[in-house]
Amino acid sequence: MSRGLEGTGLLVRFALRRDRVLAPAWVLALSAMVVVSAAATGPLYATAADRVAAAEALNASPAVVALYGPILDTSSLGELSMTKMTVLYAVFVAFMGVVIVRRHTRVDEETGRAELVGATAVGANAPTAAALAEAALACVALGLLAAVGNIAAGLPAVGSLVFGASWTGIGLVGSAIALVAAQVSSSSRTVGFLASAVIGVLYLLRAVGDTSAPWLSWATPFGWGTQLSAWSEPRIWLLAGYPLLAALLTGVAVALRRRRDLGAGVVPDRPGPAEGSPRLRDVAALVWREQSTALVGWTVGIAVIGVLMGSIIPTIGSMLGSGDARQIIEAMGGVGALQDVLVSALASVVAVVITCYGISAVTRAAGDERDGRTETVLATATSRRGLLLAVTASAVVGATWLLLVSGTATAVGRGSGPDPVGAALAQAPAVWLVLALGLLLLSVRSRWAVAGWALVAACVTLGQVGESLDLPAWLVGLSPYHHVPRYPSESFAWGPELVLTALALAVLAAGWSRYRSRDIG
Repeated sequence: MSRGLEGTGLLVRFALRRDRVLAPAWVLALSAMVVVSAAATGPLYATAADRVAAAEALNASPAVVALYGPILDTSSLGELSMTKMTVLYAVFVAFMGVVIVRRHTRVDEETGRAELVGATAVGANAPTAAALAEAALACVALGLLAAVGNIAAGLPAVGSLVFGASWTGIGLVGSAIALVAAQVSSSSRTVGFLASAVIGVLYLLRAVGDTSAPWLSWATPFGWGTQLSAWSEPRIWLLAGYPLLAALLTGVAVALRRRRDLGAGVVPDRPGPAEGSPRLRDVAALVWREQSTALVGWTVGIAVIGVLMGSIIPTIGSMLGSGDARQIIEAMGGVGALQDVLVSALASVVAVVITCYGISAVTRAAGDERDGRTETVLATATSRRGLLLAVTASAVVGATWLLLVSGTATAVGRGSGPDPVGAALAQAPAVWLVLALGLLLLSVRSRWAVAGWALVAACVTLGQVGESLDLPAWLVGLSPYHHVPRYPSESFAWGPELVLTALALAVLAAGWSRYRSRDIG
């Protein structure tokens, strides 16, 4: 890529403008989670003995280690505070890079935008370089904000900077993985699936390595975050592994790109059947066919996470062995009550993640409209009402299904105790309302649908971490998730659920009123 870079700077500016909502939403949401985790852990484990007891309890649970990774320095407050962020949330950082790179490479080729740009005075490698440059800027910004947030929360400055650098590194690796996948397949959906599969395999290798085969932890970038020992005796040299791996993957992607035509993939597409399936005779079947691959992938991922989280619930009492923690447990009503609180908290977090599936379905419909496919469908005997109902069903029904899968998988992993299925389904009205707002944005204007990601980020900041940040009660109350009954730690209340459902229906009605009267495209 030493030649053919003319116009890269202009394309970077264009990409940043296109992602002025998407990229900041990812960066701010992940940074907020870092700050909250750092600020909440210190007061709970005031002494070194308390931290050691908690860390040893975490390390004693294979399920916790598989999900979050081990704590190498059991006396480190920073390592204890960032135990979830180091491995589990690093997956979301990698996916941020995947989303950005796929959007500006394979998606642009699939829609024809890359061909139009290539017809101007830009180099052949400029679009690829611009996509990587934007992803790198987002990763660096995230790493810096994570480091500053940890320092502001009272964690050591050196460890905070090293931790932030590791997040930047894993984001670069995720971006490079997406770039390779974009050369292999000509379908943006397949690119997302391939990149997700690679990230999942790397995470699984890390989980196996941390629980049974330590050498495997060194073979995956998700294991480097733990082995880095950012908060005790940092292995600074290990940070070089991230850009080196990203550079290697980028080189592979460039080599593959030279072997394919624009718009095609290295692996050729299989020819479709001569006649369409009878199952695709209506728009609902078409929309569900488009979403089926994503829904299957999400179902598997949510099920695995649910089982792992469920297996942690019975051991939560032993993880909180400090004096202050014991007092909190007793004040709450014992270990059983604590398990109820954990079930409710896990359900609320997973509900936000599942909302992202619904928003992705909405933004896909927006992309279909911008690229002219919606107009083609409506040129047939398909009505606007049928099309909007199909999109709404794919988002809302799909998200509800994932909530059920999450609760069921958590129950399987838990074995016995609180009711995780009820806790998961209790989140449904809040998820419906957020998705209804996303559909309203789509109905007003297709380009506004991407603001649904900012809507999710705002709800996370307000509903999940608003109280920790001491935000005003009225502001926190703007998040639908804040009004969900905290079942089973509290009695189930139908009032908030019915109000949220009614609001979702009202927003959908407003969306339909706008959608049926505006111009398409």
